[in-house]
Amino acid sequence: MTAATRWIPSLIVAVLAVLAIWAEFPRIAHEGGLWDFGSFVASARAAKEGLNPYGIYELTLHVELPGFESWNPNLNPPISALLFRVFDVADPHMAYRIWRWISIAFYAATVFLLARRFGGVQAMIFALWAFALAGFWDTLFLGQIYLPLVFAGVAAWLLLERGQGLAAGILIGIIVAMKPNFLVWPALLFLSGYYRPVVAAGLTAGIISAIPLLVYGPEIYRQWFELVASDRERAFFLTNGSFAGLSARAGVPLLGLILSLALLAGLALWAFRLRPNVLAASALALVAALLASPLGWIHYTLFLLPVFLVHWHRPVMRIVALLLIIPVPFVIDQFTKATWIQLTIGSVYGWALVLCLAMLMMDEWQRMKEGGLSRQTRAALPEKSYSGSAS
Repeated sequence: MTAATRWIPSLIVAVLAVLAIWAEFPRIAHEGGLWDFGSFVASARAAKEGLNPYGIYELTLHVELPGFESWNPNLNPPISALLFRVFDVADPHMAYRIWRWISIAFYAATVFLLARRFGGVQAMIFALWAFALAGFWDTLFLGQIYLPLVFAGVAAWLLLERGQGLAAGILIGIIVAMKPNFLVWPALLFLSGYYRPVVAAGLTAGIISAIPLLVYGPEIYRQWFELVASDRERAFFLTNGSFAGLSARAGVPLLGLILSLALLAGLALWAFRLRPNVLAASALALVAALLASPLGWIHYTLFLLPVFLVHWHRPVMRIVALLLIIPVPFVIDQFTKATWIQLTIGSVYGWALVLCLAMLMMDEWQRMKEGGLSRQTRAALPEKSYSGSAS
């Protein structure tokens, strides 16, 4: 293969990334609604007035699409009812626009950290692709809170790579406190024998989660649990890439639960018995957190940025990369199509995650076939020799 030929896949990714950005930008430039941001403001107002922050109010988002209808109240843990008060200090539409720019700044810093860590021209291609991701644009469109948390997740990954487990654990704890499905990350680290980041994460998440108890009392947790337990209809939504979403579209929702439990149990056994490298454990934990979650939104794929970059040189990961820049409006349009189309074209985000999981599991299987490496031996090796290279 000539040098010019080797650049063809990167050129394809770059061109398609530019086209995706071109297609997505009008959604942001011309949007006048509040979307999920309105639900956050409504939740904060309700809690401040002594009402249920998980109820339905004037600003709560109501989604109506062909083949799908649902209310979208705030689903975040009770600490959000306090934090979201910041969104209500100004006119909600003004606050929505300000939050968008803050989110963009966090994401730009995230991509910069990764590109600087790995360097080279391929890192530049990766950065362009990162700004084409469907999860990034839909996060901005909805006024969601993911991008500061993604920054924390990437920073935690880089700190783990440097052996700074305490600082990494604090950041992981912040993520878990806001998005409990990422509890899979510290759980796998614990089973792999990395205790310092787990203790830091547990203390951080515990302290943050205790604050609403002091402010609102235990009732707010009952209200949150009640909403989470009743929120099943949104699993079908096409931007949900989890096993639950895929199985709901296939008409066998129980299969999603079985696959999720099997994945978590298998990874727990793998981590406990083989004690993998901290980054290998983190990579599979992050992918499992999405696939095994009842709601693994496309936005959560942004937490996988370091996983994507570490394996960027691999053809399989390029396929995953291209699937994840397919614009959300195109995917949502599949709601009106036949079931088999919803399960295939309409579920591209879910299949991208399944493909990513399969690639990571094949890596681990190959290492097991080769006899594996002891934890001490792996710890003595450079990270690239175990987790892959961005070159």
